[in-house]
Amino acid sequence: MKPEINEIQEEIIEEFSLLENDMESTIFYIMEMGSKLPPLEEKYKVEENIVKGCQSKVWLVSGFENGKVIFKADSNTEITKGLISMLIRIWNERAPEEILDSELYFVERIGMRKVVGSQRSNGFASMIRQMKLYALAYKNLPV
Repeated sequence: MKPEINEIQEEIIEEFSLLENDMESTIFYIMEMGSKLPPLEEKYKVEENIVKGCQSKVWLVSGFENGKVIFKADSNTEITKGLISMLIRIWNERAPEEILDSELYFVERIGMRKVVGSQRSNGFASMIRQMKLYALAYKNLPV
């Protein structure tokens, strides 16, 4: 059984706490998480799948299977790829209502703004918004 959204957030917070606020280690860890993201097929790397508001290119696609939202993504930078991989880890294969009702408190708890700066924080917020928009679009579809 898949852990609850808050359980995954707590896992992420725990993982980052082990880095003891070391900036270099934290950035390396974010990039490492991105490297574990399954590759996105080239056919999805088109303009319409780019998340608007990100400094880097982030391609995000979604699907809806058995009442769950499926996310796939990639980026042209390793840090941004790591950021989207955290969101996919939390929200992939969730019911739209779970995504829409969840509050991503891990962002503040791991000190994301200090790590990635304001530009990437804005881009990260855009990724969150886009994923919630997908969830909203699937919310009223029949299962």
